[in-house]
Amino acid sequence: MDIVTNQFDDKVISYIQGIAREGIQNAAVGFAGILGQRLNVTEPSFRVVPYAEIPNILGGPESEAVGIYLKAEGSIPLQIMLMLPFHKAFDLVDLLLDQQPGTTTQLGTLEKSALGEVGNMTATFFINSIAEKTHLEVRPTPPSVMVDMVGAILDVIVASSGEISENVLMLQAAFRLDDREVQADFWVIPDQTTVDKFSSRL
Repeated sequence: MDIVTNQFDDKVISYIQGIAREGIQNAAVGFAGILGQRLNVTEPSFRVVPYAEIPNILGGPESEAVGIYLKAEGSIPLQIMLMLPFHKAFDLVDLLLDQQPGTTTQLGTLEKSALGEVGNMTATFFINSIAEKTHLEVRPTPPSVMVDMVGAILDVIVASSGEISENVLMLQAAFRLDDREVQADFWVIPDQTTVDKFSSRL
């Protein structure tokens, strides 16, 4: 397992933040087509976090969580993970399916499909925004919904790429419908080649 040092200067962070903001807001519009009503997404906060700190942020490596994972392939390879604590995933399913809070108590096929769709739409709009702004070929893989301990979910990233980025980009945003709100973490994990390509276009 290799640990790769990737550096994000302020210009790159601002650039990716703008793309992420646009992608998440576009995804919110897409959700309206599924729900039949407007689902808002709050303005995302954005910071660089050491990869090793992710388990602590999510309550520890043995905490149970749900991860919706996609890769972006092509000229700008990166990985995207939407992570939710296990109980928060129930809340998000109820919101997405327009159910009363507390209705969902387990994640079956329908519930995982709803979570996969929200992860897929969010990441796909983000990836499409990157492709449009950089004029490079980027394509998303189908989403994978994982229900496991935080440490095991993060191992998927290592197994997929064979290496770990020292730093990752964390976006925190909340899905909001009427007076209900569920916060989610988006982890954007580019390799150094991707960071360099962003820098060259600034």
